[in-house]
Amino acid sequence: MKLMFDKPACQNIRRALRKEWLLTNGLGDYASGTVPGCNTRKYHGLLVANLASPPGRHVLLSALEESVLGGGREFFFSCRKHPGVYYPPGHEYLEYVETGDWPLFHYRIGPLAFTRELVLLRNRTMLLVRYTVDCLDLEADEEPPALTLRVKPLLAFRNAHALTCANMDLQVSTYPVSGPAPGFSIRPYNALPPLFMQAEGASSRFLPGPDWCRNVDYFQEEERGYDFREDLFMPGMFDIALTPGSSILLSASTEEEPGSLADLWEEETRRRQVLAARSYSLTGQLRREGSRFLTHQPDAEVRSEGTPVVVAGYHWFDVWGRDAFIALPGLTFAADRVPRGRAVLDAATGAMRNGLIPNMFGAGDRPGAYNSVDASLWYVWAVQQMLDWAPDSADFVHDRCWPAIKKIIDAYRGGVTSDEGAVLARVDDEGMLHSGDENTQFTWMDAFAAGRPVTPRYGCAVELNALWYNALAFSDHLAQLYGERRRRCSTLLRRLRAAFRKRFWVPRGDGYLADVWRDGVQDSAIRPNQIFAVSLPYCPLDPDDWAAVVECVRNNLLTPYGLRTLSPHDRAYREICQGTQTQRDAAYHQGTVWPWLLGAYGEALLKTAWDVDGATEALLNTLTPLFTDHLVDAGLGSISEIFDGNPPHTPGGCIAQAWSVAECYRLLRLLQKAAPAVYARWENERLLPRLASLGVKAEAQEAAPCAC
Repeated sequence: MKLMFDKPACQNIRRALRKEWLLTNGLGDYASGTVPGCNTRKYHGLLVANLASPPGRHVLLSALEESVLGGGREFFFSCRKHPGVYYPPGHEYLEYVETGDWPLFHYRIGPLAFTRELVLLRNRTMLLVRYTVDCLDLEADEEPPALTLRVKPLLAFRNAHALTCANMDLQVSTYPVSGPAPGFSIRPYNALPPLFMQAEGASSRFLPGPDWCRNVDYFQEEERGYDFREDLFMPGMFDIALTPGSSILLSASTEEEPGSLADLWEEETRRRQVLAARSYSLTGQLRREGSRFLTHQPDAEVRSEGTPVVVAGYHWFDVWGRDAFIALPGLTFAADRVPRGRAVLDAATGAMRNGLIPNMFGAGDRPGAYNSVDASLWYVWAVQQMLDWAPDSADFVHDRCWPAIKKIIDAYRGGVTSDEGAVLARVDDEGMLHSGDENTQFTWMDAFAAGRPVTPRYGCAVELNALWYNALAFSDHLAQLYGERRRRCSTLLRRLRAAFRKRFWVPRGDGYLADVWRDGVQDSAIRPNQIFAVSLPYCPLDPDDWAAVVECVRNNLLTPYGLRTLSPHDRAYREICQGTQTQRDAAYHQGTVWPWLLGAYGEALLKTAWDVDGATEALLNTLTPLFTDHLVDAGLGSISEIFDGNPPHTPGGCIAQAWSVAECYRLLRLLQKAAPAVYARWENERLLPRLASLGVKAEAQEAAPCAC
């Protein structure tokens, strides 16, 4: 899908700055910014590298200050925010911006019209920027002026979570780079890799001139309650002759490029165009977005051969176990990337300790965080999904997954402990799974505020016990399949099934499931976690009760963008998730809408619907704003982490979240299979016309399998 923003949209700076583009390269590196070209987050940058040492993402090249010189004047077409002013105000020259295969910015300065395009090379830490003069409208007898493109790199060279300021420790020296694309190299700090910047054009030169660009503001960080101002280092400037009808290429990389930048551009853009040709449908778009999260944990020696992982979200999330296994089916198994999904599962089993898979995987010399009770249970679910979408994975399950599942079941039955010996979870005599205490958060609703859990869920959490039952039942099935009779757990399953309803069922209205049971008391708050007791392959709840749970969730929690985390009728409900970290944490799971929950909701709906076509149509109509309006907002073409609980359901959190994209994609695939005619009618009659009205170029055709 290609999104087009015309001149009025680009110059409505307040709205345009909320629209963010993102490029990735398969290594965890990214480039990201806004439609007007002004960075609004400390996480924005043109080259943000995912490093092995020091581990994590680092903003190397933050921005470029760009201008055109001609006729004795200099025209700036880049844009930054400084205290009280946008300078330079380059957005004023924007004619339109197009995002899709890669971002393209079209400018007009008097008679000069030119474009600026950006790509990241696949599996290389390299940004390419191409400037092309489209036309120079002059009178027939008018002499064309000599034009020069001037580019000043602005370097941050810091961890993506930090900010920097002018300092005496930065090494300002630059060193010339020769060859087909001359330029310079610089290594501001020894702990970080060098940066090579090279230019390829008719005539180019780099003029060293170290200086600091001070007081650059990032207003979205200010809104989020963080430090928001920094200084950027300028090592000098490129001056490059501009010729009508020709292109100039500029590169930024952690290694020198000895060859032609034009050849690299042609290869990368051709690859992206091939992928884009397969994604002119909603499912195709989400499938392609899903590839952004399939990266490698970089190896200190050969980055492209690091550990295959799933990045939880852009810009600030790293590799999380729970998020990875929830997202894995939609990113891989349902998206014809089965080998990649198997590789992620295989790598995760190697990190298992005491039956626990890390909630957060470590990078470099940083250890993983084993502070989640459900990550291992979601691993089991991901294996089930692999078998559903790729039945030929049976041998892989037997050889690689079954040993891990046995370790998980044994650890949970015996009591899950940390490395220090603390009990994280235990199983009682009725088979129910208990976890945590009043000071811990071991489920996905894990926000803290003022040092205390915002949503206390210690004891028996409903989705943990649904996942535990599902894992036990699947393990019992595999044990029977493989002839391992001593591994059967039929008696425990019967006890757990009986206890589940007794402890969680709330006989209010038509009935629903409590969120937590502890010490004989139900927390009867209406939350979406109950939906997993219906959606999972093996359900601990009697089928007669399924419809009541789905109805409760639909009536109280369903919105056009996902499921609320708490009923708006609850006194603890928070209608917006905005403000400082403390304010956002207080609302994070107290009514905030999460799109990833739609996958489970859709499965449960299809299980209980007496009219599948009618239920599918109603759900698709409800979710139309998520798959139309939202695609041209926040993370362009992607799906955000969260939305406010109340209309207009403003998006928040990460602009591109792995489990949001993955579960929405999986939901659409399930609805396509369940009611193909209804889905096709919705796509043609509602989805595509609405997208067209928003400036989206799309076609109703299914994405073909591709290996990206």
